[in-house]
Amino acid sequence: MSDVFDLKQFLADLPHLPGVYRHLDEAGEVMYVGKARDLKKRVSSYFQKTLSSPRIAQMVAKVARVDVTVTRSEAEALILENNLIKRLHPRYNILFRDDKSYPYLQVTAHDWPRIAYYRGSTSGRGQYFGPYPNSWAVRETIQILQKVFRLRTCEDTVFANRSRPCLLHQIGRCSAPCVQALSPQAYAADVQRAVRFLNGQAQDVMGEIEARMQQASSELRFEEAAALRDQMGSLARVLHQQTMEDTDSAEDADVIAVASAGGKACVNLAMVRGGRHLGDKPFFPTHAEGEPAEDVLAAFMAQHYVDGLMPPVLVTTHALPDKDLLGLLAEQSGAKAPRLLTRPQGMRRAWLEQAQKNAELALARALSESGAKAARTVALAQALDLDTDEAMLDALRIECFDISHTAGEATQASCVVFEHHDMQPSLYRRYNIVGITPGDDYAAMRQVLTRRFAKVADGEAQMPGLVLIDGGKGQVEVARQVFVELGLDIQSLVGVAKGEGRKVGLETLVFADDREPVALGKESAALMLIAQVRDEAHRFAITGMRAKRAKTRNVSRLEEIEGVGARRRQRLLARFGGLSGVSAASVADLASVDGISDELAERIYNALHG
Repeated sequence: MSDVFDLKQFLADLPHLPGVYRHLDEAGEVMYVGKARDLKKRVSSYFQKTLSSPRIAQMVAKVARVDVTVTRSEAEALILENNLIKRLHPRYNILFRDDKSYPYLQVTAHDWPRIAYYRGSTSGRGQYFGPYPNSWAVRETIQILQKVFRLRTCEDTVFANRSRPCLLHQIGRCSAPCVQALSPQAYAADVQRAVRFLNGQAQDVMGEIEARMQQASSELRFEEAAALRDQMGSLARVLHQQTMEDTDSAEDADVIAVASAGGKACVNLAMVRGGRHLGDKPFFPTHAEGEPAEDVLAAFMAQHYVDGLMPPVLVTTHALPDKDLLGLLAEQSGAKAPRLLTRPQGMRRAWLEQAQKNAELALARALSESGAKAARTVALAQALDLDTDEAMLDALRIECFDISHTAGEATQASCVVFEHHDMQPSLYRRYNIVGITPGDDYAAMRQVLTRRFAKVADGEAQMPGLVLIDGGKGQVEVARQVFVELGLDIQSLVGVAKGEGRKVGLETLVFADDREPVALGKESAALMLIAQVRDEAHRFAITGMRAKRAKTRNVSRLEEIEGVGARRRQRLLARFGGLSGVSAASVADLASVDGISDELAERIYNALHG
């Protein structure tokens, strides 16, 4: 222990209050973050003779200081703990990747409602169903609603400008409300039946359709009866294919299974909404080696549900070690605590067995794939004299920066991230570069690195283990200057200088410190990994630059068209939902906008497609 930090006195002074504690090593790095109902009891327990696991014992041996923050409640401590874990990524916490928001299916609040794939806040108008485990599950459900209830999926700009039904109507996937092929009341009834289906009342909907079919048949409305028969047949096939709740209850549920093997763990989340099994999503935590499945489950729940609502029922393969965890999470979300089932019966038991099997299969695939990926990371660490400890390599974060523009126009910088032996697209970032001489790549690199790493210097962001610069000595020197100005370690800076003919395998690594440049050679696994990260940064920068350039040019072209002033431009953009919609509009569509004559519409069309 450090001479400055008096552990015995520190423990004696700790209060019997809720809060968050942080274990730090001699370098001041946070190794572990935890919450406690009673800080004195919890923190003191780490310094007893017997500890919960060898991993925790290893961590405690490195503790040089402990910091604590007292909170007003244990629920507040839970929130602070998870915020610190997400920001600091402590190497002894069980960490789950911070995914983006889950997708929903939206039924809009229009006069003729639309069904749509949706991500984001669900506080807006309309009805939201989900969340779904992935985008595929949402789109599959949309296809079901198209087949059975024939609801529209088209954008509002398309819907408002149709003069005849589209192909979806011709193949029986839409009832063509765009041309009012049915009454608003009939379409609204179809929407309500779809909503009831999504809410788990599929059998009731089936019975209603059957009653309508029989009535139409008895009244000799045979064409209508045949359409209802086909609709009922489509719904019957869907019900046969879907795993349905076979009790009177159709409560939403999350089914969570934990599997461990080969030093890795997998948490498989299956979502059941309205009695329908929507699919699975596997999660692979880091720093979980040797941890009990119960602790892995608790870490997943704390990190997964702290920012979102829990369903009424949770079905899990293991009990929670902390019985108060669900209550704390419910208190945070303002909802009622869910029922936790570890020995379910009936259909829920089948769901849990299926989730367990899927967790084991996903883990087996991950172990097979991660072996090859981890070998590349090891090769890179060895080539660059990085720490080759397995836990450190798994958490190794590489960020690569590239600059892209066309003759100085629409300059953008990209930052891509490699972590856990793979690219992490959800962490990619683009930076618009402004206020520089067009085409000055050095100034652009200086700007993006200053913006990114000023946050690191201020303690607001994580420092990656390796920073790759797509460029040679000049770009690396600019990066070195930025790091020196910010007080950051220049040893993490590596430039990737292109080889002869820009061929992969001929690159040279250029360092910001005193090391000589290194050519690893075509057969180097380390260079193949670096080339992959560098190429991904280049691809990401190019696509962003092109999109920015296209937008800039389209705005300019629209403004330059004679006869299109600010008011007409505003009407066009409002009608078609933006520049892409204006570009996609036909001459007739353009002419339907108030103030746009046939001649002007043709002029606009030619200007945007010339």
